[in-house]
Amino acid sequence: TMIKLFKVKEKQRELAENASGGPPVKKQSAGELRLHKDISELNLPQSCTIHFPNGKDDLMNFEVSIRPDDGYYVCGTFLFSFQVSPIYPHEAPKVKCKTKVYHPNIDLEGNVCLNILREDWKPVLNINTVIYGLYHLFTEPNYEDPLNHDAAAVLRENPRLFESNVRRAMSGGYVGQTFFPRCI
Repeated sequence: TMIKLFKVKEKQRELAENASGGPPVKKQSAGELRLHKDISELNLPQSCTIHFPNGKDDLMNFEVSIRPDDGYYVCGTFLFSFQVSPIYPHEAPKVKCKTKVYHPNIDLEGNVCLNILREDWKPVLNINTVIYGLYHLFTEPNYEDPLNHDAAAVLRENPRLFESNVRRAMSGGYVGQTFFPRCI
């Protein structure tokens, strides 16, 4: 009888909501609720902005642009897409770099090598942490954990050549056989 009672209560609530003339209220997943909280508490560096290409109704898919104010990538603008799972924060968001970039920790397909997006993800982390992690990749690229092995080798062996490759790529040019669109 307890089950039936819940069904009746649920039906009454639904009818009451629909009677108010508004559209039926879609129940938010725990992931959406947590993400809403994370986004409302964002405390980003001035060089990072967040936008919702599908509007505020779709919080689970958003973009972050990062404009480093320090390091090799200063003055470039790099766009990342975030896809957040309904079971967030128990699963890390899926993050892709939409800007083609010459970077040891981001491959040419936009995959990002950031430990907190993989093995070091914990539910206590949040979107703010991820954005700071991405920002940190631009201020201090890491050749020890590369996705782009060529860029990592150049950074490790010849930082000046690495810097000139980054500048060439960001200005819209070739590094080796790869063309990079302008992002400055």
